[in-house]
Amino acid sequence: MTTVDLAAPQIRPRRPRRPETLLGQNSEMRADGVWNWTLPALASRLPDGRTIKTCPEAGVCALACYARNGTYNIPTVVERHRANLMYVEDDLPGWTRHMAAELTHERHRGGWVRIHDAGDFYSPRYLAAWLRIMAFRPWVNFYCYTKSVALFKGMVEPAPPRNFHWIYSYGGTEDGLLDDTRDRVADVYMTEADIIAAGWHSQDASDLLAVLGPTPVGIPSNNIPQFRKRMAGRTFRQWQAEEDARRASRRAARKGRAPA
Repeated sequence: MTTVDLAAPQIRPRRPRRPETLLGQNSEMRADGVWNWTLPALASRLPDGRTIKTCPEAGVCALACYARNGTYNIPTVVERHRANLMYVEDDLPGWTRHMAAELTHERHRGGWVRIHDAGDFYSPRYLAAWLRIMAFRPWVNFYCYTKSVALFKGMVEPAPPRNFHWIYSYGGTEDGLLDDTRDRVADVYMTEADIIAAGWHSQDASDLLAVLGPTPVGIPSNNIPQFRKRMAGRTFRQWQAEEDARRASRRAARKGRAPA
């Protein structure tokens, strides 16, 4: 039987420090006057052992995710993103007040905030907090890409905030819920030329074109060799459709019948 020395000091996991400011800018976003909020991509294990899926509807996009490459893997960046997630998870009301207070700064009046350059709306509770912030700060414009299609159709589409713009991005497990004749959608293509050839509209000149420009929207893939190799000339939509078909075939085989 194992005994525990209660007098011995207990080692607790180190908790990331909560950030003083919540919104950041990279060079690309700064050119458009856009600020951004970010979480870890796909999932994160917190110091206390919890694992949180931050992109619960990710599909093939997880195999070519720019936010799991390059500077996103720098330890200080990983730590910052994890601290953001812990703040949301451990004190969502406090985080909501903090974000709303930060957005009172004059620099955000009439400006833009991109919600998630990594991560997604991973729970109804988290999405509801953002919707409250948008209501509190009507002079700020918010936008996002999301694969949480069912969540948005249930919580956002019935009464969307006037200052919120979103685009559904292909490559997720809920692609089948999208209608590109009705929904504002984006797909990742190999090249700018492929976007033009497909008759879609590129957002490469400015990220804001994704929500303000003509639709449907094409996004050129990042020039990351291993990711481009996995895409194999397909768009995320095509790649996800192939994966969905394979899974359907495997399910049917397990049931002893051919797929419909």
